[in-house]
Amino acid sequence: MNPFTTSTGAPLWTLEGLRGADPVLGLALLMVLAVVLADWLHRHARLPLACGHMLVGALASPLVLSLLERKELDSWKPLIDLAIAVLVFELGTRIRPRWLIDNPALALTSVLEGVFAGLAVSASLILLGVPLLSAAVAGTVAMSTSPVITLAVLHETRPRGQVTERLLLMTAVNSVLAMVLLKVWHVVGASAGRDLITTTVSALYVVSGSVLLGAVCGLLLEVLSRRLRGTSAMPVLQIGLVIIASLLAVQWTMSPLLALLVAGVVARARMRHALTVEPQLGSAGAALSVVLFVCLGLLLTLDGLLRLWPWVLAIVLARMVGKGLAVALLARPSGLGWRQAGALTIALQPMSSLAVLLAADTFAWASQLPGMDLSALQALLLAITLMQITGPLWTTVALKHLAREADGVS
Repeated sequence: MNPFTTSTGAPLWTLEGLRGADPVLGLALLMVLAVVLADWLHRHARLPLACGHMLVGALASPLVLSLLERKELDSWKPLIDLAIAVLVFELGTRIRPRWLIDNPALALTSVLEGVFAGLAVSASLILLGVPLLSAAVAGTVAMSTSPVITLAVLHETRPRGQVTERLLLMTAVNSVLAMVLLKVWHVVGASAGRDLITTTVSALYVVSGSVLLGAVCGLLLEVLSRRLRGTSAMPVLQIGLVIIASLLAVQWTMSPLLALLVAGVVARARMRHALTVEPQLGSAGAALSVVLFVCLGLLLTLDGLLRLWPWVLAIVLARMVGKGLAVALLARPSGLGWRQAGALTIALQPMSSLAVLLAADTFAWASQLPGMDLSALQALLLAITLMQITGPLWTTVALKHLAREADGVS
């Protein structure tokens, strides 16, 4: 067999040949193309790197060239979950829970912006005729801001200031709220026919077990790192514990997101300035992040947009209104100016598929959200597509030009 042809006989350098290539080779080629194209777009069009990575994935998706099918990504899901886990752990190390105690108005804002967004999305969809259960699930997913987009922009622009710190905190809180509610919904659905006590215990197990697992991993990092601090082995230790926490959370039907956030928070609280966390936990994590954004691009969909655009628009606008209302109501009591409040509202807009990704075993999300109306699910995925592909732009504009907290901005 010719090494430069596929099993179908098509040359590797042709479109047909690329379609028939090994999925591992295909994804590796996409990674290389993503890095080169994203850098070119960043230099010449000032486009955030994450946008370039997702655009390459979108070009290779069934939307355009069909170089990779979405079902071929299922075998890559553990790697994608690991990329998410690395970023979620880093997010946990960068938030300060003590701030919530010192500033009760900020704590209330952190909860209300997610709750208001979820309620606004659910109510708007119900008014448009979406079934109650499906609208509630869509509202739950819409609560969260994308941690991966938030951190990707922060790594690139390196902002510092009130808006940046609040964005990190609120992203963590609303992501946890969305994940926990989805987990509880799964538990309740799986407990149909059981008594209320059993269902409640199962739900408490998910939350308390995730917190306990994360706390143990954070403490382990503090203990095991005592002889490794300041060495090249620290990122390896951090990634190892992230993998352990993530896999155990999945194995024990807990929340990986909550466990990893708690692990990061506990590690920071115990180690303080002795904890040094490289962006994306080093170069290996950076490579995983490129894979993650390419795969997010591959998962983008526009199917049914012309038919479902009223629902999609309702999700995007209702979510923006809900988050903006919560931030504005408590801006002054929490010590935030109006310009900063506007910047924070915009920065919170990139919607996250993280709550769905970590709750699912495969990318066939319809099977992971049983009982949800398929049209409502498609509208939700369309809204996620639009807010995810443009998300880095929203966050960059908010932090760099409105809040003026990024490097090089006066």
